[in-house]
Amino acid sequence: MALNAALGGSVKRREDPRLITGAGRYTDDVRLEGCLHAVFVRSPHAHARIAGVDVSAAKGMPGVVGVFLATDLAFESETPRPRLCSDEVKFVGDAVGVVVAAGREEAVDAAAAVIVDYELLPALVDGTTALQPGAMLVHSDMGDNVAFDFDLGEEGALEGADIVVRARFVNQRLAAVPIEANAVAAEPDGQGGIRMWTSTQVPFGVRASVAASLGLPDEKVRVIAADVGGAFGAKLMTYPEQSVIGALAMKLDRPVRWFEYRTENMVAMTHGRGHVQDVALGATSEGKLVGLEADVVADAGAYAGLAPPQLMLTALLAQSVYEIPRIRYSAKCVYTNTAVMSAYRGAGRPEAIALIERAMDMLAMELRMDPAELRRRNLITGPFPYTTVTGLTYDTGNYSRALDLALAAAGYAELRREQAARRERADRVQLGIGVSTYVEMTAVLSTTEFGAARAEADGSIVLTAGTTSSGQGHETAYAQLASALLGMPMERIRVVSSDTGLVDRGSGTSGSRSLQLGGSAVRGACLVLIEQAKKEAARRLEAGVDDIVQLPDGRFGVRGVPATALSWAELASEATLFAEHDFEQDDQTFPFGCHIAVVEVDVETGETRLVRHIAVDDCGTVLNHALVDGQIHGGVAQGVAQALYEEFVYDVEGNPLTTSLTDYAIPTIGEIPMIETVSMETPTPLNPLGAKGVGESGTIGSTPAVQNAVVDAVSHLGVRHIDMPAHPMRVWEAIRAAGYVKGSSRSGTEPR
Repeated sequence: MALNAALGGSVKRREDPRLITGAGRYTDDVRLEGCLHAVFVRSPHAHARIAGVDVSAAKGMPGVVGVFLATDLAFESETPRPRLCSDEVKFVGDAVGVVVAAGREEAVDAAAAVIVDYELLPALVDGTTALQPGAMLVHSDMGDNVAFDFDLGEEGALEGADIVVRARFVNQRLAAVPIEANAVAAEPDGQGGIRMWTSTQVPFGVRASVAASLGLPDEKVRVIAADVGGAFGAKLMTYPEQSVIGALAMKLDRPVRWFEYRTENMVAMTHGRGHVQDVALGATSEGKLVGLEADVVADAGAYAGLAPPQLMLTALLAQSVYEIPRIRYSAKCVYTNTAVMSAYRGAGRPEAIALIERAMDMLAMELRMDPAELRRRNLITGPFPYTTVTGLTYDTGNYSRALDLALAAAGYAELRREQAARRERADRVQLGIGVSTYVEMTAVLSTTEFGAARAEADGSIVLTAGTTSSGQGHETAYAQLASALLGMPMERIRVVSSDTGLVDRGSGTSGSRSLQLGGSAVRGACLVLIEQAKKEAARRLEAGVDDIVQLPDGRFGVRGVPATALSWAELASEATLFAEHDFEQDDQTFPFGCHIAVVEVDVETGETRLVRHIAVDDCGTVLNHALVDGQIHGGVAQGVAQALYEEFVYDVEGNPLTTSLTDYAIPTIGEIPMIETVSMETPTPLNPLGAKGVGESGTIGSTPAVQNAVVDAVSHLGVRHIDMPAHPMRVWEAIRAAGYVKGSSRSGTEPR
């Protein structure tokens, strides 16, 4: 049966009825008999020595089973980030101890009664300050605050440029804010091991970490991620709390559970982004790019999470979709007394595209050239595969077509005419149009995945996948794929994943890898299963294997004799039909696209409203348009959020100021317009599906488009740049700093 029969549809997510009716099962829904509740004692200070801890009052409180410090829980392996701090805390939220009680409320009260004697130390919050001579050290046993640094390219990247634009861009710190915060439930299995339920993207990663900490072989730790209520990269990390809860369950020989309240989640879960980028982009007077120079400081937070390797991804993707002959990129990742920085939707790639796309708009302003035209003059046109000056190999691309489709869908020329008319009238509400062309990399750093398929005697099929869904729709995608291959209705196909006791292996979900790798692995297992079914049919029907064909209804019979065909149930009743497949992709894939954002800005108040957003995202062959559009919509919402609303803020002493959803401004549906998606498919040759990832494309393309649109709306007033988030005060201040006078159009500074 042709694989293409499964592709291009718009099948509704079969997970949704369960999830939207409250029938989902998240970690906090796991109710274990006799379960105890854990609450962590966390530092209220950004940097301090621990002079002593008094747990006596807490231990005597009603319902308390125990209060545990680092010395009470001996772990078999150490990690750079202490599971419980014993000597020093390095950010607000660092865990010092953990209280276990019969009930959650009792544990909360007892945790508040633990008295920690802190000797306050100076805190380092700003990453650029961390590099200054004589800067205080976050880690006193290190010679400096640098967690990781590197240089790409050589000096002189801007030689021969007629025009050079220079700027400092701040790609601000963000909180992940999943609906479901971190959560763990663990119980002894009665055989010297433990079972653990946790909200994670990487069950096998958690298993390895917890097993190492407890001194157990991997097979003695079973990790289950049931429904995961959002992850966005922040649940790619393995957290100290997972090992602590596992250790408590073993020590007390009782089930123990823990989940974060929102405020705890905001300070303790990893954050994302956090770059300061000094950028210079050079071009000829005709607008042909000559070179790019970038000096970037990335915040690692108090301990090294995934910020260092992500910084390398940012550098590698700096060329984006453009012919840039020379690039010099210097980067440092530095420690600060703040929450650990790790993956957040896009994980290093949005930072690269935001850098080059802002610089391209600034260059267009300097050249008095339309930003779309500047991009067109510099787009890579192939041939593909195409190797960039930073060493990446783009598999396929058609960047000019993506730009053309976006411009046409937006009605770009008419938008520019409307903008000109508003400027001429000196309207209070001005129109801004932002363009962002991008490429990103998916299946990042991990290009192998496991899949399996088994035919049951009742005629159903069980698929096993090594990926873990946190809302992407894996259940639907894998069942849809197998349905077309096996001739089986989707409702007869069950998908099993995210349980190390039921799945042999897997790398989980990150870097938009699931369909291209997990889907290809499931496909491979289904094809092997079909061959097994043909052999069994040949045996049962006393025919040669080459004479066996699969009929459209999924049955197997002798060619030309359909009446003798056997169903999957009949074949599985007398034979074991089970197949595994490990798929390995030769390289990463590179989705691409173009986003156009249209905003209205009130020049008297700085208030900005996104009124349209057009997204062209090419993720190769599309299996299910409904799933792809859903990923794009969600990604765009998060990209818009960074551009206009969200920022996690610390004061100069390291105190977090945005610890709840009252002061951390996530947008609601009222702030996000209907996303106008335009389909474009350029298959990759790197996997049999032709698919690339799409989970992060919406975020990567939208953020700079919206930021560029805001600046564009007020560029005629003399505004050159506005850092994200472009909230009303920041926009208002930029307009006033440019010398705007109420009622004046400042048409003399018109850049286009």
